[in-house]
Amino acid sequence: MKVAGRAIVAAFFALMAVQAAANEFQAPLEELAHGKISTIVGNPAVIAAVKAMNEKTAGLDQADIDALDKQWRAEVDAGGGALIEKTLGNDLSGYLGGEKEAAGGQFTEIFVMDARGLNVGQSDVTSDYWQGDEAKWSETYKVGPDALHISEIELDESTQTYQSQVSVPVVDPETGAVIGAATFGVDVSTL
Repeated sequence: MKVAGRAIVAAFFALMAVQAAANEFQAPLEELAHGKISTIVGNPAVIAAVKAMNEKTAGLDQADIDALDKQWRAEVDAGGGALIEKTLGNDLSGYLGGEKEAAGGQFTEIFVMDARGLNVGQSDVTSDYWQGDEAKWSETYKVGPDALHISEIELDESTQTYQSQVSVPVVDPETGAVIGAATFGVDVSTL
């Protein structure tokens, strides 16, 4: 019993340390979201690309979305394909890639999603095309113009950096309506 009790106490303190470390970056991540990230997401190129994609995807049903996501995942496994090339080759992806580069390593990835949770543009290939079943989309797009989702800090295997994903809604400045969402992988060592 004493060994089990010590293990429980040790596990409790380990969990508290992880939670404290995650919360350590909350304030600077919020500041980044309300500053640099909001500026990037509010760019007219982002707004126009999301509006155009929303028009194209408005009539899709879940089976269509699932088929696109399946195609994307197959292309990721194959090392490329038409859907990935079309998405990474669009103007929005070029803009996001430039913003990632200009951030000097602070951003590990940037991607923008439409009203269905489908990728509109991105700095790097994501593992899936449909984000609509994930908190990064549902806790921003569905919540409203002031929403903010900050993920736990995790080790990004591809970059070997500790990152948090900061997600915000994309808001139409003319109407104030949420039209999409954006996610930024942030290397927390840069904060």
